[in-house]
Amino acid sequence: MNTCRFNDFIQTLKPWLNDSYIHQASLSAESVFTLTFVDGGCKTFQIDDCSSEQLEHTIVHMEKNGVQVIRQTKSHS
Repeated sequence: MNTCRFNDFIQTLKPWLNDSYIHQASLSAESVFTLTFVDGGCKTFQIDDCSSEQLEHTIVHMEKNGVQVIRQTKSHS
């Protein structure tokens, strides 16, 4: 897993969205994004400096680019 700043994550994400390379994304309750690519590979990012609004904006942008985003919530056991 890569720990990264939000701006670095966005810069990494841009070319993958432009090339329709991301098949699916999931976001955990702990702000961990896992990207699954059309070739079967995946990459996980722990984003350490962003707000929930920034994450929501990113999710909306990904969905507008045809990426299915799965949001995981904390379970209350």
